[in-house]
Amino acid sequence: MTRIKKTVGAVSLGVVLLGATAACSSNSSSDTSSATWKLGVEAPLTGDQSTLGLGMLQGAELAADQINTAGGVLGRKIEIIKIDDAANAATGVAAANAAIAAGLNGVVGPYNSSVGTQTLPLYLKAGIVPIRLTSDNSTDGMGFTLQPMTSQIAPVTSDALTKFYKAKSVGIIYDSSQNYTKSTSEAVKSKLQKAGVKVTSYQAITPGKSTYASELQQVEAKNPDMIYSAVYYPEGAKIAQEITPKTAGNSNYRCLLDYASYDSGYIQNAGTAAAQRCNVVGVPAPADFSGSADKVAAFQKQFDQPPGTWSPYTYDSLNFLVDGAKAVGSFDSAALTGHLSTVKDWQGWTGKVSIESKTGNREPATVVVTAVTDGAFHVNAAWAQAVGAPY
Repeated sequence: MTRIKKTVGAVSLGVVLLGATAACSSNSSSDTSSATWKLGVEAPLTGDQSTLGLGMLQGAELAADQINTAGGVLGRKIEIIKIDDAANAATGVAAANAAIAAGLNGVVGPYNSSVGTQTLPLYLKAGIVPIRLTSDNSTDGMGFTLQPMTSQIAPVTSDALTKFYKAKSVGIIYDSSQNYTKSTSEAVKSKLQKAGVKVTSYQAITPGKSTYASELQQVEAKNPDMIYSAVYYPEGAKIAQEITPKTAGNSNYRCLLDYASYDSGYIQNAGTAAAQRCNVVGVPAPADFSGSADKVAAFQKQFDQPPGTWSPYTYDSLNFLVDGAKAVGSFDSAALTGHLSTVKDWQGWTGKVSIESKTGNREPATVVVTAVTDGAFHVNAAWAQAVGAPY
């Protein structure tokens, strides 16, 4: 069992509705009756993606605790409100409504785009500015994000398959239940076809199955040079365990997993040996970012474990939101939105952040190809050398 140190002021709001809804709540961002600023973290804190969600929560908790130790913000301390969406839209809507009804000044998350298309409008309607971690472009304009979007991820994925792996044929497996995996797999498929690559399979899967052996056999039977899987990490781990590795001596991996599988939970679920069979599109690991040593050490000290994959992004997201509130003197949604839309070169754990005003997206966003070595993700050195990436 993972050992977790408790942090000050953490309140959990799960799926229980509190009666009031977003439509009848007051503008929470301008509330002055509370002794604390209530900042929500919406994440899959339970369910198959809970490892990912815990890392998200802890990143925000570390940021909040450091801000509180330094005296808080605008005369108040920060109170983290846990919003558990379990990677499910219906669960997320119930949890978001409960948090809004209880009083909320800002929110970090959600992660899953299919959840975000349902919960982000609720926060915006309630006058709450979200700093989202969704990647599907259907969530463009719904608050702000510091992590990459499909339009930034798909080109890197396609180029990796064609220019790095030099694949002439690719079999695609994708999760048909999620907005992000559907849109990204379609974008990658289109780019591959335009590049003259033969897409030998476009195989949908349903998440939650105990095995994907039959689907893999169908895709492998067409003997593609590479198999690309746009699935979340629980399914990615099973695919890595069941895929047939290429023959020894071939320097290329046969399997490339999408950004949706990029989480330490993938390695835990697959096991290190199987996880090494697939490279994964992702972002630099927490310790790979320049100047990250003090933040990694602080995280390790507070939680007795290394940062989760998305801990740096929620750490930055909460600080980004708080710095915006400091700049405008409140968590008022109109003032915050106006300010955050113009941010250029804000510096965080994940590097410099500039916001594209129309979408609220980070420009540019870093996307890399990673390999599993020593039981953890690291930027694939051969890929980095091939493309000139500074990692």
